[in-house]
Amino acid sequence: MNSATAFETRQNPWWLILMGGILNIVVGVLLLSNPLRTTIAFAWVLGLYWFVQGIFVLVGMFLDRSAWGWKLVMGVLGILAGILVMRHPIASAVAIPAFLILFLGFQGLFTGAVELVLAFRGGGWGMGIWGALSMVFGLILILNWSSPSMVLTLLWVLGVLALIGGIAEIVQAFRQRRVVSGADQRAAFA
Repeated sequence: MNSATAFETRQNPWWLILMGGILNIVVGVLLLSNPLRTTIAFAWVLGLYWFVQGIFVLVGMFLDRSAWGWKLVMGVLGILAGILVMRHPIASAVAIPAFLILFLGFQGLFTGAVELVLAFRGGGWGMGIWGALSMVFGLILILNWSSPSMVLTLLWVLGVLALIGGIAEIVQAFRQRRVVSGADQRAAFA
C-alpha cells in the first residue's frame, strides 16, 4: 500500500468531501432563496427518516433482544413521529425550527450558568462575560422562540452557515486532492 492510499483511507476521499461541499452550497442557496419551501421539504424528509428508522429499530429488536423494551418504545415513537411529520409537513416546518430555537435558548442559559460558576471559581473575567452573554442570548431565544421572525432568522443563519461550510469543504477537498496527487507522484519516483 503506497502512502497516497494510506492517506486516503485515514481520511474521507477528496471527492466525497467535494460532493458534501456542493450539497451544502445547494442547501444554503435553497434556504436563503426560499426558506419556507426548503424547510417543508426537509421536514418531510426528516419524517421519512424517522419512519424508516423506527421500522429498522423494530426489526433490530427481533434480531437482538437486548434492551427490547427501549427498542420497542423508540421504534414505535420513530414511526409515529415520522407519520405525524409527513402528514403535516407545513406545521412541522414551523414547529421544528421553533423547538430548535427553544432548545438553543435553554442550552444558552445552562452553558452561561456553568460559565458564570466557573468564572467565580477562578475562571477569569472572560469566562464570566461569555457566561453572561450566553445567558442573555439564551433568554432572548426562549422569550421569542415561537416568533416567525426568529424562525426565519434561524433559517437564514443556517443557510449562511451551509454556504460557508460548503465553501470550506470544497477548499478542503482540493487541498486533500493536491496532497494525495503529490504523494502519488513521490511514490512513482521512489
